Amino acid sequence: MASSISACRLHLCLRSKLINCFPKYETFLYRGVGTDAVVAQAETTRRDVTDEKDGRKTLHSLLKERQEQAEKSVLISCQPRTNQKRFLKYLSTHGDVKKCFFYESYGVYAVVEFASRDGVASLLQAAAIPSVSHESMVPFKSRLLSLRNVSSAESPGQQSDVQYQPQIPVPINELIQRLSRQETVDQQITSLTEAYQLTEENSRLRFLVCSLLKDIAAAYFPECTIRPFGSSVNGFGKLGCDLDMFLDLDGIGGRNVKMPPSGLFLEFQVKRANSERAVTQSVLSVIGECVDQFGPGCVGVQKILNARCPLVRFAHQPSGFQCDLTANNRVAMKSTELLYLYGELDPRVRSLVFAVRCWARTHSITSSIPGAWISNFSLTVMVLFFLQKRSPAIIPTLDQLQHLAGPADKSVIEGNDCTFVRDFGRIRLQQNTETLERLMNEFFEFYATFPFSRMSINIRKGKEQNKPEVAPLHIQNPFETSLNVSKNVNATQLERFVALCQESAWLFQQSDNNTRRAAGTDGTPAAWGLATLLMPSQVARIKSRKKRKREPASERIKSLLESLKTKNQGKKS
Repeated sequence: MASSISACRLHLCLRSKLINCFPKYETFLYRGVGTDAVVAQAETTRRDVTDEKDGRKTLHSLLKERQEQAEKSVLISCQPRTNQKRFLKYLSTHGDVKKCFFYESYGVYAVVEFASRDGVASLLQAAAIPSVSHESMVPFKSRLLSLRNVSSAESPGQQSDVQYQPQIPVPINELIQRLSRQETVDQQITSLTEAYQLTEENSRLRFLVCSLLKDIAAAYFPECTIRPFGSSVNGFGKLGCDLDMFLDLDGIGGRNVKMPPSGLFLEFQVKRANSERAVTQSVLSVIGECVDQFGPGCVGVQKILNARCPLVRFAHQPSGFQCDLTANNRVAMKSTELLYLYGELDPRVRSLVFAVRCWARTHSITSSIPGAWISNFSLTVMVLFFLQKRSPAIIPTLDQLQHLAGPADKSVIEGNDCTFVRDFGRIRLQQNTETLERLMNEFFEFYATFPFSRMSINIRKGKEQNKPEVAPLHIQNPFETSLNVSKNVNATQLERFVALCQESAWLFQQSDNNTRRAAGTDGTPAAWGLATLLMPSQVARIKSRKKRKREPASERIKSLLESLKTKNQGKKS
């Protein structure tokens, strides 16, 4: 009886909070959250397209596969000395286990994927609700479980046979040593990419966290979807990066259905709102409250509803992810898909982006804290623009991708044309065989002399354009073309970036820096090539020498710049 009263009290409490969020009600037939009719039609007609030659998947196909895996998975908190064989034997009594891996966050956790959802249902059915100290506690039944079965653990003194999958990148000092053991600069860049990019296990965990959050949101919005976007899925994500999520309500059945023969319509209520932004704020306010009150492992929940893009921010302790949930950010979803496509077109794209990003973070050009510095997205667009400017171009411009698009690729979001081809088989690349070493060197030289004071970076056209506004750095948003994605960058940060490009170009061209050297007496490999660029002390040495000589730049940097100017004049003539 007491528990029934508690449940009733909880229901009334939630209803009261919902009413406070929706002061006025209006029954209406349809309202999309940040949705265009053209987008909905494109999503409906979209098909999974795979290049027959090399099996590359579209982002849509990859997302669908990952989401299906997540729906058949659970996250289990385990004892530190778990016996993997006993653990899997116990789980197999509920269904065939397709995938299982362990990692450490705030404790030891296992991600378990069953062959079907029946295995998840059977496991949840067998799970007990722990006793609580007071009757007001109402459990939210999620797929985050705790296993405290003594028989699944090793005896004291015995070593666990569990292998933990890494969730954060290797420290920079260890990375430098690893790179210094490589034979070529190209191998160094490839090794850096392998060390920093998201692993298969980390990607699965990200989709599982989205799926767990969807279980909470589905209490109010059945059939909704929460999917990751940005670095988590575009192929440029680094281990330890934040998890950006998007609440999608367009999959709810009946949205695009006209008057049914039965004449039945679903009755629902929503507050009267002046804009879709207001609706988005209300939806996120409700979801944020639920996550804060009932989301297992979700802590530090912040409802940042007045931001340009309203969001709910929180930390998910079991996974260790910092999470941002939005509901009206479809242009960002298209940007994610565009970056994913570019990364799949040529392996050098991702490798160069990882190398440049690592270099930038080492020298504090970028930061995880919002501020006046260059963002990872802006830096990635700068790399893409540089690759479009190669002769021949390594990747096509966005206008060229749009020209190749078919009817199923049509996408217009809030008046912005976000159309581009998604079938890899329709994209023909030019024959560019430049090495990663040359591209890295040329990247620094390109931006060491780029006319930032006059020109804007535009990957839609693949060429510089006159700056439409007074800002130190102008990078046109690929889809919302009136926006500058680097508007936050101030003159000081841009000057630091240019100076570091000059210094790195000089370091990269020194033969002794680009040749592998013998290890020291202690066996530690000597830094060379890319590893040298990741050592702030090397750059500081150049700066101190320039300061002592009271020269604006070293003579070698001057000669480098002069040669670049001569080269550019030769091209123009």
